[in-house]
Amino acid sequence: MSDIRYAPTPTEPPPSYEVAAQPAASKGLPAAGTSPRPPVPRIPLPLDIPVLSSLRGKRVILASASPRRKQLLAQIGLPRVEIIPSTVPENFPKSLSPFEYVVQTASQKAMTVYKQEINNTALGEPALIIAADTVVVSHKGEILEKPRSEKEHIAMLMGLRDGGEHKVYTAVTVMAPLESARDPGYAIENSVEETSVKFDRSVTDDLLLAYVKTREGADKAGGYGIQGVGSILVERISGTFDNVVGLPLRATLTLIEKVMAHDDELEDEFTEADEGEE
Repeated sequence: MSDIRYAPTPTEPPPSYEVAAQPAASKGLPAAGTSPRPPVPRIPLPLDIPVLSSLRGKRVILASASPRRKQLLAQIGLPRVEIIPSTVPENFPKSLSPFEYVVQTASQKAMTVYKQEINNTALGEPALIIAADTVVVSHKGEILEKPRSEKEHIAMLMGLRDGGEHKVYTAVTVMAPLESARDPGYAIENSVEETSVKFDRSVTDDLLLAYVKTREGADKAGGYGIQGVGSILVERISGTFDNVVGLPLRATLTLIEKVMAHDDELEDEFTEADEGEE
């Protein structure tokens, strides 16, 4: 499929603690007084835990086009994630509470891609589908998504600066097909994370305009990216940083563990039922 992209797997493991502690000369580095070579970035080894190990080599789908979410999943040990965004319009009414809005949107994304891929004869059914939705909520309770124009972008950031603290909500939905025939044939879990963010009120209109001109925040809920240049706008946060980026990793890992345990729980139920009939 042309829309599938894979994150590269690290080609070289990080150094052991023993190697890292060796003097420069013993590691083949230039001696003192000579021109140093530029350091080679080292990628940490993936987390070695049972639930993630069981997914390696299987189809894991991220129902989002967000490169930031893809990078975050790679950080916890899922580097080969298929990117299959949901194509269904995200048009739930803004009259919903922020909690309901993000949960329904993330669930819709996951379910749409699940129905599309569950009978994929070429690649096989997915082992796991992860979807997420992030919104920024102003101090007035308005749900802010991506700005639709430069004018709206500037006004959005001015409102966040002048309004005091705002909230960032991210809903994560994780789905997995069940091996058993138990209806509905899949396990699904949802979670919502909330983080409070306060912009620095001393940020000038000129700085906001300069930031808008970078276009970094044009594709982000609330119009800024806290993991990039947008961090210069932020005075403080209360809550998890990766939630503001777009995927709370601890919550996501917990959901993965829950849905991957569903088949084991059902098998235990069937075993107990069979023993009770004997």
